Amino acid sequence: MEYVYAALLLHKLKKDITEDNVKNVIKATGENPDEVKIKALVAALSEVNIDESLKATPMAMAVPSTTTATADGGAAQGKDEKKEEKKDEKKEEEALEGLSSLFG
Repeated sequence: MEYVYAALLLHKLKKDITEDNVKNVIKATGENPDEVKIKALVAALSEVNIDESLKATPMAMAVPSTTTATADGGAAQGKDEKKEEKKDEKKEEEALEGLSSLFG
């Protein structure tokens, strides 16, 4: 994974993704670079448009808070979230019942 991050860092800095550049980034982290992994990465990325790949990759979006503001400025909890909480509570109760039956 660190080799991919090195390539992404080089791309972000608008540097060429070459074996020497990736090797230098890995060395800068204090690790010993693996020549085979570097060659494979550089060869694989030579045919990839990284900008297009990054655009096509779904990024994790920020998770909205559990409360949403209402028109009157108050906060209301979503229906789905309430259902989820009830399911979680039922699962916890079932788990505790199972444990109590083991220990009587």
